[in-house]
Amino acid sequence: MWLLVFQRMIIEFALDVVYFPLWWYTDGLKRVAVGCWHWIEDGNDHFAPGLWLKNMFVPMFGQYDWQGRLMSLFMRFVNVVGRSVALGIWVVIIALLFLLWVIFPVFVMYMLVRSLVI
Repeated sequence: MWLLVFQRMIIEFALDVVYFPLWWYTDGLKRVAVGCWHWIEDGNDHFAPGLWLKNMFVPMFGQYDWQGRLMSLFMRFVNVVGRSVALGIWVVIIALLFLLWVIFPVFVMYMLVRSLVI
């Protein structure tokens, strides 16, 4: 009985090793892409430059005189620029993580072959 179990475990392991690259670049890549998209959406929700842009000309603190409107416009402009830059940096970081997912198996195989060849 234990021989059949051991044989089944060996076969399953061999099939998993063969199936792994296929999974990595199909279903795994799809899952990582969806996860990265959710991270970008979360970053947009966190930084929210569109919300600041939408309220660009609304006076802050209920001050409707020209000094209050000018100060409000300047502060919101600085906020929109800063938050847009931060969101752009976040998108670049997420894109680099996605590329790392794609390149990692190739890099591992390269290093494995390089270490075996003297």
